[in-house]
Amino acid sequence: MRDAFVRALLEEMEQDSRIVLITGDLGFGVLQPVWDRFPERILNAGIAEQGMVGLAAGLAATGKIVLVYSIGNFPTLRPLEMIRNDCAYPRANVKIVCVGGGFVYGSLGMSHHATEDMAILRALPDVTCFAPGDPAEAEAATHAAIRTAGTCYLRLGRGNEPKVHASPVVGWRLPAPLTIRQGTQIALLSAGGILTQTVEAAKLLESRGISAEVVSFLCFKPMDREAVRKLTERFPVLLTVEEHNVTGGFGSAVCEIAAETGNGCRVIRIGLQDCYTAVVGTQQYLREVYGMDAKSIADKAEALISEKGTDAGRNP
Repeated sequence: MRDAFVRALLEEMEQDSRIVLITGDLGFGVLQPVWDRFPERILNAGIAEQGMVGLAAGLAATGKIVLVYSIGNFPTLRPLEMIRNDCAYPRANVKIVCVGGGFVYGSLGMSHHATEDMAILRALPDVTCFAPGDPAEAEAATHAAIRTAGTCYLRLGRGNEPKVHASPVVGWRLPAPLTIRQGTQIALLSAGGILTQTVEAAKLLESRGISAEVVSFLCFKPMDREAVRKLTERFPVLLTVEEHNVTGGFGSAVCEIAAETGNGCRVIRIGLQDCYTAVVGTQQYLREVYGMDAKSIADKAEALISEKGTDAGRNP
């Protein structure tokens, strides 16, 4: 996703001289094309994320569109007060870019596992939040974040993620979700890089004779309320999947809307079950440990389908 982000960023920088990128002393190899093309519009703030966000807010106050770039929790949790007071409150044109959402930096331990960021950033008023599921979605989300007025959060994976979309995402308008696979019995909803697991889970379910729809919410705030409402009408159960704590995150956002529809649709959330990660390892290993891999998702969906009243969609 990082390379897709850089491609989209360069396209936007070519068109708008107001765009500035600030890095927190990392990503030099990935960001080299920006250094080469626009050396006067990329800054290294050092390992000082609070100062980095404060600098971004100041530049935004002069009319710049500023992106701050760091890994995992560092551009979100460390400078949270600065994001809230200096960026979101005055609606500053600052885009917080997190590379390494979820378990991307799994071998580095809990301090580098970004598993509360979605809930925290989504709780801030006037912050638009993106969590693309693959490189094509990352490119579309980057363009949208830069062109969206005010403070935005862009949660990326790292690099070399599998491609879900065979071609670029064209014509997408936020906050619409993207339907990846059509289904009739259960809907698998996800936000972020865990999309690859929901797609694989749907394939496993198909081999078991179960039809699962897969929907990617690359914008999780604002949530497309109408899209969620329609899903609750079509399916008796929605299964949300996130590489994040289930408390306050993507699944909670879906639950909030589903509850207000009052039509009885059941929402089950897969994610980190309100705990800190005490295990280290690869991203995929941690997904398996915490029940977010394709097999775990498929097994949960199959169990739900087997329950009385959920053997088929409401409107196949």
